[in-house]
Amino acid sequence: MNSELKVVISASRRSDLVAHFPQWLAQALSQKKATLIFPRRKKREISLDPEKVHTLVLWSKDFRHFLTNKYNLLDLCRKYDQLYFHFTITGLGGTLIEKHVLRPEEALAQIKPLVEIAGSPLRLSLRFDPIVYWWEDRTLKSNLDFFPRIARAASASGLRQIRFSFAQWYRKARLRAARFGLNYFDPPQEEKIEAAQKLSRMASAFGLELLACAQAFLSTVPGIKPSACIDGALLQKLHPRQAPVSLAKDKTQRPECRCTESIDIGSYTQSCPHSCLYCYANSRL
Repeated sequence: MNSELKVVISASRRSDLVAHFPQWLAQALSQKKATLIFPRRKKREISLDPEKVHTLVLWSKDFRHFLTNKYNLLDLCRKYDQLYFHFTITGLGGTLIEKHVLRPEEALAQIKPLVEIAGSPLRLSLRFDPIVYWWEDRTLKSNLDFFPRIARAASASGLRQIRFSFAQWYRKARLRAARFGLNYFDPPQEEKIEAAQKLSRMASAFGLELLACAQAFLSTVPGIKPSACIDGALLQKLHPRQAPVSLAKDKTQRPECRCTESIDIGSYTQSCPHSCLYCYANSRL
């Protein structure tokens, strides 16, 4: 990463810091630094000095602590030039699959206040991510039916894009699903493309564009583009002074990920209590 450019700070792909570790996050922002713990106890100190940060990207399924300024979290975040939000709402909150996640109605109510704080709907990314299929007796179910509700809420708040992907059942997630009695189903690619076509048509009816996260085969569907969830070009354009930022691909992400460089300050040791059965990050569930 070019040391002359301000950096993008991601908080965080690895755990929901906003929902479950707001005190830690607030303390790190207050001290203007975060200490990351890697495997084999290796440590790295990350500067969070607002003078060195281009954009602070917050990822969460529940922004209650942020919106209520718990631990002065909102005030501390406002010291940064630009805030960008990734807000995940799948419609599965409160179910076996996302047992401790905020229920959909409560989550949808957070969209408008987040847009007001962001200063532009372009600084809020709604994530219908992931799409999950499972069997109950002989009936195949999914959260696809929730999509019109999130699309309607997004459109009403001035948003123009929704990011999505289909669940990827890594080995630990498969074992976890079996342990909790979830008979998940991973459809073949043809069925996923068919479902994506339906989503694209619905999104278009609400004036929305769909962005597929790290699943390149979905970008073959008309109306769907590949996503860069952290998009340096977009963040540069939205920045109050259009300050330059790295546009290089983030080499720490999956090959199909189009994200540009950022520094993630979360840690896998901060085990997320949301307890989503499909989660790739939570090793303790």
